[in-house]
Amino acid sequence: MPKHITFVIALAFAAFAIPAAAQQTRDSLDLKIAQMLLVGFRGMALAENDTFLREVKAGRVGSVILFDYDVPTKEYKRNIESPQQVRALTTQLRKAAGESGRGLPLFISIDQEGGRVNRLKPRYGFPASVSQQYLGKLSNPDSTRFYAAKTAQTLAENGFNLNFAPSVDMNVNPDNPVIGKVERSFSAEPRVVANQAAIIIEEHRKQGIISTLKHFPGHGSSKADSHKGFVDVSDTWKPDEIKPYADLIAKGNVDMIMTAHIFNARLDSSVPATLSKRIITGILRDSLKYQGVIISDDMQMGAITDHYGLETALEKCINAGVDIVCFGNNLQYDPDIITKATSIIKRLVVEGKIPRTRIDESYKRITTLKNTLK
Repeated sequence: MPKHITFVIALAFAAFAIPAAAQQTRDSLDLKIAQMLLVGFRGMALAENDTFLREVKAGRVGSVILFDYDVPTKEYKRNIESPQQVRALTTQLRKAAGESGRGLPLFISIDQEGGRVNRLKPRYGFPASVSQQYLGKLSNPDSTRFYAAKTAQTLAENGFNLNFAPSVDMNVNPDNPVIGKVERSFSAEPRVVANQAAIIIEEHRKQGIISTLKHFPGHGSSKADSHKGFVDVSDTWKPDEIKPYADLIAKGNVDMIMTAHIFNARLDSSVPATLSKRIITGILRDSLKYQGVIISDDMQMGAITDHYGLETALEKCINAGVDIVCFGNNLQYDPDIITKATSIIKRLVVEGKIPRTRIDESYKRITTLKNTLK
């Protein structure tokens, strides 16, 4: 074959090879970013042409969350109606994730602490639950184990694999509108909080359910609700609020940790905890030696959206050390949030504002945790 023809053929192959390599890189980045997104949606069931279901099938989201109450419409018509309906919906979601061909299970999550934070309510046909405050006051390991086992079994039977519980916020302020006043704290004593949480985590693990400690570095001393806006705990927060985390991390009893959107000038005088590298990486990762998955609280809460645009919030929280970014899609509903968040994160990586290594670190932590699922 003449040399000039060979050269032309080689150029042709090279022309096709470069885009293919570039496509592989894009797909890899897309996959990793998708695993960093947890998103809520509407629907008791999803039609085959539903946009959200298509996103799951395409592997563009790694985690979902179910609610019973839709905040924007003020109706109990969201994702939960009965055990039969919930099982059908979670089965549909799992199947859709399997069709993506990515080989990674979907985190199907819920807030099921018990008491007031209780999405699977008896009126829908689910077992009754009790609050964490009730269990903390009893301080009876057998009682805590009984209720924790019942909750974990209910979650497993209905297709969930991730629970945003237990809350290890200490009851520093009993009048706290989002913690103490609604009985979400076990106790004002770090030891009681850690001991109760350890039992709940153990019972969840027996059923293959991943649990989540929240809200780091402590929301128990607040006087306001970070769902509604800026919350400053600089004058009320106590160092003891970190002790339950330190104890549980040291004993290897932690699957996932959720951040708080509280502002604490004693720990970082510039940004809320979710966006703070000093708090997330400096304290939680470096000082407490936690190397597992960190998830943000809902990024659509007022404490974030009232003060930061989506791009700034994503850049800061990922660079701070957050692995999964939560968009509950229930304080406001944005059907395009997956596309928006993905495109912003990709651009920030391309521009060098988020190091590619940060994405790789989060992806590794998430996949390691998902590989523990039964």
